[in-house]
Amino acid sequence: MRLSSFSDYSLRVLMYLGVHAERLVTIGEIAEAYGISANHLTKVVHQLGRLGYLETLRGKGGGIRLGRPAGEIRLGELIRQVEGDWALVECFATGGNCQIHGACRLPPILDEALAAMFAALDRHTLAELLVRPRELGQALPLRRLAG
Repeated sequence: MRLSSFSDYSLRVLMYLGVHAERLVTIGEIAEAYGISANHLTKVVHQLGRLGYLETLRGKGGGIRLGRPAGEIRLGELIRQVEGDWALVECFATGGNCQIHGACRLPPILDEALAAMFAALDRHTLAELLVRPRELGQALPLRRLAG
């Protein structure tokens, strides 16, 4: 199982905002800090805003910030919402064309594995990733830690 770059970037955006919770942050700042395309991050930020994970403020002096407390952002919920397609194998996909569908015992095993992964992620929040923001700021490629 592998998360898409969209999920990866979503987590990075939220972590960056959590470390910089005292101020508004721009997409350009996050893109520069992580060396990620601002165009890709714009799509991520739009989706996260639509889902209520962050708040966007337009205009001069605008930017983005967390839309709810980090302790209320469950990692499993976030990944489920931003990842979308969990068709691990063809038979999981709508309209999949697997010749052994129905006789194969792989789908329930993969369902169990996926459920275990989400159960683990559901036990953790964004706040847990931000327990030591100064150390996180030094470890991550963040441009500025304190404003």
